[in-house]
Amino acid sequence: MIFRARVISRGTGRGELLISNEPISFLSGVNPANGIIVESGHPLKGQRITGRVLAFSHGKGSTVGSYVLYALKMNGQAPVAIINEEAEPVVALGAIIAGIPMVDHLDIPLARLKNGTMVTVNGNEGEVQYEGELEGA
Repeated sequence: MIFRARVISRGTGRGELLISNEPISFLSGVNPANGIIVESGHPLKGQRITGRVLAFSHGKGSTVGSYVLYALKMNGQAPVAIINEEAEPVVALGAIIAGIPMVDHLDIPLARLKNGTMVTVNGNEGEVQYEGELEGA
């Protein structure tokens, strides 16, 4: 299945989908040295974002979160792509400066997608190729 989306950061990335129904703060919420979500109380606490397609509603927190995304990339710990319901400036800027493909406004709700499914985010064309079953299908 191919879904349409709005391009935020160009490039392509393919990996296993990791979905959060909660916003993510990259500053103090994700360890840039190992790519593990460390935010207390976050549903993905302890999960590693490295090499995965990270899908979440939107970012939250300080503008330093953009630098954390860049640091994740420089440390080899970044997600291969990002999907947001609604991109906000901190995550968008971080994805752009780090060269992480990113899209938002997917034409299907994130709640319909399943964790662990292989997806390809095409930030050049504004497409997400989804290789699995949908929730509620």
